[in-house]
Amino acid sequence: MNERKRKLKFRAQRRGFREMDLIMGQFADAHIAAMSDAELDEFERLLATPDWDVYAWIIGNKPVPPNYTGPVLDQLLGFRYDPGA
Repeated sequence: MNERKRKLKFRAQRRGFREMDLIMGQFADAHIAAMSDAELDEFERLLATPDWDVYAWIIGNKPVPPNYTGPVLDQLLGFRYDPGA
């Protein structure tokens, strides 16, 4: 795994509150190795977005703004966190 992917994976695992650490960390574990540069750009943008916004999108409390839609967010919204992992 290249350095950029390792750094993004680290950031995904240390979001700021536990729920996002777990969800984003597991998502990164499952998907980051296969992400293209464009997908990494989108993932990096999601990591720069406030946790509470992304969390609200994931749990369905807020609609996703059109400027954040994309394939990586679609994957994240469909991702099922495994508490046993």
